[in-house]
Amino acid sequence: MEEKQNKEIRGKKPEIIKKPNLVSKEETGRIIRIMQTDVPGNKNIYAGLTRIKGISWAISNAICLKAEFDKKRKIESLSKEEIQKIEEIVKEGNFPKYLLNRRNDFSTGKDSHVFGSNLDISREMDIKRLKKIRSWRGWRHALGQPTRGQSTKAHFRANRKRGVGMKVKKPAASAPSGGKE
Repeated sequence: MEEKQNKEIRGKKPEIIKKPNLVSKEETGRIIRIMQTDVPGNKNIYAGLTRIKGISWAISNAICLKAEFDKKRKIESLSKEEIQKIEEIVKEGNFPKYLLNRRNDFSTGKDSHVFGSNLDISREMDIKRLKKIRSWRGWRHALGQPTRGQSTKAHFRANRKRGVGMKVKKPAASAPSGGKE
């Protein structure tokens, strides 16, 4: 019976599979600018706010609750006043302490939440400080190794392509010469 099915499959011409349209849904909708970040307009407010660096799902939920927005509402339906309201809520930063990303900041000692490019800058400064004081985490950052105690025997390996089992290319054999040696 298998042979009969195989013959039927072999006798048919292969179907041509069309590639899907390369234009994503994000490109078809409007793009809204919130806190110097482009957010696709076809996203829900709840999901769209997470596109902003420093806003997690929990912070996005807190923003929606404070602004009294429906989470399922599309971002492109927001007015300028509503966008300004979102930005004010974010800049105030009156979120519960457990949601903040800069608790007990080293330089100021205060709790705050950092967004966008300020998040990158503060992270770089923290890593530079750790390297400067030559802490264990600073050394691990400098070496490009994991800083939180992960095992490195099998993971975090550099230059995998040069590892065991790579075949060495043999030089091409020169063509035999027709003359006497």
